[in-house]
Amino acid sequence: MPDTSPDSLRDDSSAPASLPCVLVFNANDPSGAGGLSADLTAMSSASVHVLAVVTGAYVRDTSEVHDHIAFDEEAVVDQARCALEDMPVQAFKVGFVGTPENLSAIAGITSDYTDVPVIAYMPDLSWWDEMAIDTYLDAFTELLLPQTTVLVGNHSTLCRWLLPEWEGDRPPHAREIARAAAVHGVPYTLVTGFNAADQHLESHLASPETVLASARYERFEATFSGAGDTLSAALCALIGGGADLQSACAEALTYLDQCLDAGFQPGMGHAVPDRLFWAHDDEPDDDAADPPGDTGTDSTLDADDFPLDTTRH
Repeated sequence: MPDTSPDSLRDDSSAPASLPCVLVFNANDPSGAGGLSADLTAMSSASVHVLAVVTGAYVRDTSEVHDHIAFDEEAVVDQARCALEDMPVQAFKVGFVGTPENLSAIAGITSDYTDVPVIAYMPDLSWWDEMAIDTYLDAFTELLLPQTTVLVGNHSTLCRWLLPEWEGDRPPHAREIARAAAVHGVPYTLVTGFNAADQHLESHLASPETVLASARYERFEATFSGAGDTLSAALCALIGGGADLQSACAEALTYLDQCLDAGFQPGMGHAVPDRLFWAHDDEPDDDAADPPGDTGTDSTLDADDFPLDTTRH
């Protein structure tokens, strides 16, 4: 008679290895453009198991954010602690979490996992009340930047936040933004949307000492919602899956480029990245794009890894 005792049923020596787990704090986005919708699809594309902690909900469509409803910090903590007591995580992502109280709660959680990298994304908050923005950014600076491994954000957003008194004749470069972030303990900054010559946009991975890599794209004609959440989610997932920072950055930027190339307009507002472009290719072939983390080759962060001057954004 076969042994059906509980101990025998726990024998999983023949079970497949677990996917790496990443935990993300972010708001729900009912439009599907950004927020947890972007995190779940982008991170799953990189073959990680996503522990999604809801910190609140946007009231928004594809055109704009109309409002945000925040969860209280106890609800955020209870979600995260329950998942973390059950599953080990390889990376954290922090998106928009709504209140200084939630930032404080998240900082308390991540401080218990000092060996786990934290990828922090700061979205454009111009839709919000100015006083609320200032309070939120001050709390983020004090509480979460000291624990952040990689800070991700658009050039204009990071400049307004970290270098509000900049008076130079030119916009701050990525290394100057990285230096401003490093004052608060951030070792690496990924700056996107840097306006370059000839209608191009650039993204730069920088430390206070140097620009580690740059990617250059032709400006895309469409306006997208959710690109920043997509990029930061992919970066977090790839790091959580074991990639080094440079390889993860190369793959995340290439993945975002492909998502935007395959983007679509589901409503009357902005376009949305197609984060599952790789899953519904009508005519797959040997040259078809792979999801992030499944390139089949080692990736290093230099010019050969990026589709330089071949895309529209």
